[in-house]
Amino acid sequence: MWKIGVVTSSNSVYCRERENDCFPKLEALLKHNFDAEVAHHRLSPDNIEMLKENMIELIDREKVDLLITIGGTGLSPEDVTPEATELVIDRHVPGLAEEMRRCAMQHSRKVLLTRAIVGTRGNALIINLPGSLPGMEWCFLAIADQISSALAIIQGTNENVNT
Repeated sequence: MWKIGVVTSSNSVYCRERENDCFPKLEALLKHNFDAEVAHHRLSPDNIEMLKENMIELIDREKVDLLITIGGTGLSPEDVTPEATELVIDRHVPGLAEEMRRCAMQHSRKVLLTRAIVGTRGNALIINLPGSLPGMEWCFLAIADQISSALAIIQGTNENVNT
């Protein structure tokens, strides 16, 4: 099974002013969908350099296969997770990000305001999820069925790609 890392990006969660309600829900979704657990979880303020360092540490040093970020994908000036992710990834996986928004729009058109991206770094998959509880869940469930295939392809364990 995969080694999973999560970075929660939120000034208010980092400063303990607000509960991190998305992380326990993501843990439950990972357990239910993949029978997998989070090996590493980091809290970060909305700061590009700290986010970048957390992502690089989890992928390059801790060797996570799947890195999921929660929060920092909106239009607020402090929302910088996509910018930090851009500094870390080797390649974009736009189809997954597009599908997250497409499916989540069935619940709320506000998802059009998320700037979440998906990409790879080496053999790891990086997924940005919104920091709102329903948005995070909608986006995750929109692509959950493709995560195993994406990781198998990235890691070279699946040569047959069905389109």
